[in-house]
Amino acid sequence: MSDASDIATFLDAQAAELDAATNTQLAYARDLQHFADWLDDTRLTQAQRGQIEDYLVHCDAQGLSVATRARRLSAIKQFFRFAVEEGWRDDHPAIQIKGPGRARRLPKTLEVDEVERLLDAARRTGRSTADRLRNTCLTELLYATGMRVSELVGLPVSAARGDPRMLLIRGKGGRERMVPLSEPARAALSAWLSVRDTADADAVAKGAKASVFLFPSRGKSGHLTRHRFYVLIKELAVTAGVDPAKVTPHTLRHAFATHLLAGGADLMAIQTLLGHADVATTEIYTHILDARLQELVLDHHPLAAPKG
Repeated sequence: MSDASDIATFLDAQAAELDAATNTQLAYARDLQHFADWLDDTRLTQAQRGQIEDYLVHCDAQGLSVATRARRLSAIKQFFRFAVEEGWRDDHPAIQIKGPGRARRLPKTLEVDEVERLLDAARRTGRSTADRLRNTCLTELLYATGMRVSELVGLPVSAARGDPRMLLIRGKGGRERMVPLSEPARAALSAWLSVRDTADADAVAKGAKASVFLFPSRGKSGHLTRHRFYVLIKELAVTAGVDPAKVTPHTLRHAFATHLLAGGADLMAIQTLLGHADVATTEIYTHILDARLQELVLDHHPLAAPKG
């Protein structure tokens, strides 16, 4: 077997046993192939600890970020765990290798008024009424639910039928969760569905297949892509007068969580809504609030002002 076939076998197992997301599989494939290419004459399954450590030093020397190096090591560890389970080798050469320490950075978020301006921009942005209704629905749903962008663009239209008060979302690892919809999000969803269904019926009448997605597209995926929505949210930021550097689909997810926490929502409830497997991931939002409170005191408390 070749390195490529070994990697393919590993990815197939990940997909079958862990229901690994397509994006995760693609990342593993790229990282493992990069390591295999670096090994040159050594088969991937025969790599030793020293070679893995040298590879990580090489990645550091190339200027790769801590996050990228940590991800590559994670892919290598997962691969060799699988290799041991399959009997390809008797030992796990990477099990004792520690990853690069990741600096804990607070995620970027948005103020409530900035989100409101983005929502208003969505209502006004688009070449047609259908575009504007779609853009409004996308933005309202993202802020109302805190979905990941991949979950949003890949939503099945069946999840939106019947004027739902909650949406069933299939997230990472195939885990499902229910998220409530706000009244503005329900209204935006209803308006978009009407236009979307009419367009879909017209397409079917011309011989096309009915789309199973809430946000259909003629592209290969069959639905609006993450990249297209990324570009769209930047366009909305410009229209809204919000710094585009601050705005990404994930920023709205952070805003959803931060604004809920600031409003008194329970951390465990936010964990469930976001689909985090570990509450420690959700706790980062408490640090955002701590930083904001500290900034508030330093900016406005009379005793915090420098003495002249």
